Amino acid sequence: MALSIIESCVNCWACVDVCPSNAISMAEAHFKINPKKCTECDGDYADPQCASICPIEGAILSADGEAVNPPGSLTGIPPELMAKAMAEIQAR
Repeated sequence: MALSIIESCVNCWACVDVCPSNAISMAEAHFKINPKKCTECDGDYADPQCASICPIEGAILSADGEAVNPPGSLTGIPPELMAKAMAEIQAR
């Protein structure tokens, strides 16, 4: 049971301070989650705190490779509606 941070991470440091198990650190100019320390906040919070604060949708993955903070999780707008809205804005 461990999360991972992928390369779309912008190294904003937001996740580091909210991790209750201190599992996140900088490694090779990119943040990594130590799988031996990561508890996915189980027992501490209802949701993984790193994913709750991450400003980059899809940057944090579960052990099975699913985005813990998927597209639309920050805005509350489903990706297909966001794409339609962006296309309308760009057409102006």
